[in-house]
Amino acid sequence: MIYLGADHAGFELKEKIKENLINKGEEVEDLGAYALDKNDDYPDYAKAVAEKVAADGTSKGILFCGSAEGVCIAANKVKGIRAVPVWDSLIAQKTREHDDANILCLSGGQTLEPIPGTSFEEAQGIVETWLKTPFSGEERHIRRINKIHDLEK
Repeated sequence: MIYLGADHAGFELKEKIKENLINKGEEVEDLGAYALDKNDDYPDYAKAVAEKVAADGTSKGILFCGSAEGVCIAANKVKGIRAVPVWDSLIAQKTREHDDANILCLSGGQTLEPIPGTSFEEAQGIVETWLKTPFSGEERHIRRINKIHDLEK
């Protein structure tokens, strides 16, 4: 399962990525926003997605806001979440291989002019790479992830 969430600044990109994922046969659950509302708050969607991902160790989440940073900060407050802001496919690959990241955060950029955000084409490539890249399982990466989990206690 892939859980999606976005505030107003990421809403348009979320909708395009959702359609693309569904067309590829992925199982997707949209946790909002369900309509464009310039007064919504990104922590609400980050929390909803993070709690679903944390409850199911096999699922992943994708969050969208203006910068990707806000949803990332909020999602990482939930125990068991390793949310990462990603701007290109190489970093998407490394966050999965090294960090076993379970939530991808993308910039919709809608309210951050002159920051353009991530284009749909770029986001498509990032999402595809991130979803298909497995965790390496290397001992050094497991050790580091365990140290992150120790910080949550």
